[in-house]
Amino acid sequence: QVQLVESGGGLVQPGGSLRLSCVASGRTFVGYAMGWFRQAPGKGREFVSAISWNGGITKYADSVKGRFTISRDNAKNTLYLQMNSLKPEDTAVYYCAFDSSNFRSTLGVETPRVYDYWGQGTQVTVSS
Repeated sequence: QVQLVESGGGLVQPGGSLRLSCVASGRTFVGYAMGWFRQAPGKGREFVSAISWNGGITKYADSVKGRFTISRDNAKNTLYLQMNSLKPEDTAVYYCAFDSSNFRSTLGVETPRVYDYWGQGTQVTVSS
C-alpha cells in the first residue's frame, strides 16, 4: 500500500519561508514523476509544481515561479518544496502526489488526473 505523508506546513508571516516534505512508502517512486498541488478554501485543487523522475525537469505554476523550488531525494523516497517570499494568497492545504503509472514521463504532470496517489495534505497559512 502506497502512502504519502506530508509535513512542514504551518503559520508564517508574509515574506517568510517554509519547506514542505513528502515521504513515500510502500513502493519506490524512482522512475516516476511527483508533484505538489494546493487547495484554498472554496477553490479547486491547483497545480503548484512537478518534477521528473530524475529531477532533470521541473515545472511551476506562474504564481509560484521564482519563489518555490521543488526537489527530490530518490534515495530517501522524499519530495520537497522550498517556499520563499510567501504571500497571503499562498495560504492553502498543500498535497503531494505520485504518478505511479507513467514510467519516466512528465506528460500532463500539471493535471491532477495523472496522479495515482495523494498525501493527506499539510496546511500552510501566510498571515501577519
